[in-house]
Amino acid sequence: MKKTGLTLGKYAPFHKGHQLVFDTALRETDELVVLIYDTDVTEIPLNIRAGWIRKLYPQVEIIECWDGPDGYSSERWFEIIQEEYIIRMLDGRKITHFYSSEFYGDHVSKALNAIDRRVDEARNTVPVSATKIRENSFAYKDYVSDTVYRDLITKAVFLGAMSSGKSTLTEALAKKFNTTFAPEYGREYWTEHQVNRRIDFEAFDEIARGHIEIEDREIINANRYFFVDTNAITTYMFALDYHGKAPDFLKRTADLNYKRYDLFFLCDIDIPYDDTWDRSGDQKREIFQKQIIADLKERNIPYILLSGSLEERIRKVERVLAEFRKYSNYFGSGI
Repeated sequence: MKKTGLTLGKYAPFHKGHQLVFDTALRETDELVVLIYDTDVTEIPLNIRAGWIRKLYPQVEIIECWDGPDGYSSERWFEIIQEEYIIRMLDGRKITHFYSSEFYGDHVSKALNAIDRRVDEARNTVPVSATKIRENSFAYKDYVSDTVYRDLITKAVFLGAMSSGKSTLTEALAKKFNTTFAPEYGREYWTEHQVNRRIDFEAFDEIARGHIEIEDREIINANRYFFVDTNAITTYMFALDYHGKAPDFLKRTADLNYKRYDLFFLCDIDIPYDDTWDRSGDQKREIFQKQIIADLKERNIPYILLSGSLEERIRKVERVLAEFRKYSNYFGSGI
């Protein structure tokens, strides 16, 4: 007889305690079905939470429950509502094993006529809860996969023409918020590989890949916020300036930037121009700034302008972050 396991939850967020349940079920059954519930306890949408599981456990069947009963209760009336909903969502599917780490394993397994498999109910093996992670994700980051942790962090990217203060601001913010940051890889690459102040067409794809690698490496140690100095859009603009076109990977990466970052800050060019040997002059800075703004508008990416001194820029970023809520589509009045 085929063994079919079932487990369910909000997975807000999906952590290693949940993974222990999944791993146990996959060892003991032939297939695993997961019901994932919409909920108000987190602003992270159901489809994103389901996406974590699909990426980490592609062999699992996921059923998204957008209208399921929310919360827990040991009162029988609520248990009946929950049981009826589960049975309806299974649509006749026979479940042989019900997996959980909660008290409701008893009544749900009885309703399904399935074996009640409680896994680490006392939280001895994985001493964590989703509530603790929501309260302080940095303190419990070792209990979630990198795939999940990246989506718990607010990512802010800083754009602007050359000599607009991006690097100084990014590093200062990382220090202030005790978190990590991604430095601009393009400038480092250009310094190492330029010949007569030029780099090859294909090099722009290498810059885009290298910058993403740095971001992916540094964000897993970020504390609530992650600050990024420059992105693929700026690299794309440099490619157009050098060659009149951009290579394919860089173009695709720039096109997806609206998904990669939560906040776009544009550093103003109202500060003195730092005329170093690797830059092309203040007039070029003004033109490049206009081109970046035009490109952001074409992509329909909202941005927040940062002007004034370093301290003024930091204070504005602080105000925005204080009111910003990831996944809420709300910037607040700090803009």
